[in-house]
Amino acid sequence: MTRITQLLLATTVVFATACGNTADGAKEDTKNAAEATSEAASSAGAAMDAAGETADVKSALMADATVDAGDINVDTNKDTKTVTLNGSVKSEAQKARAEVVAKTKAPEYTVVNNLVVK
Repeated sequence: MTRITQLLLATTVVFATACGNTADGAKEDTKNAAEATSEAASSAGAAMDAAGETADVKSALMADATVDAGDINVDTNKDTKTVTLNGSVKSEAQKARAEVVAKTKAPEYTVVNNLVVK
């Protein structure tokens, strides 16, 4: 083989190998991007679920005539399945009722009642 033919053959082998590696790399990058997208969508879904639970509990508290919910903050953590009540109410009865309402609206969640009676 002439020197030019050998050089062309070597170049062809290098390019063919590089294209194969690039294709494998592209497949791996696509797989990684798909996994990251799936994880992000799952996190967004969990946040939306938690926001929904928060809204449901807060709405139920506001609808309950025996609870002054104006100073009650509801926080929901979907990962730990926890609803936390923060803020203040006017009596122990309102504090207890707020907890019952939260447990009724989010039965699969643990309710942490941090309400203060003022």
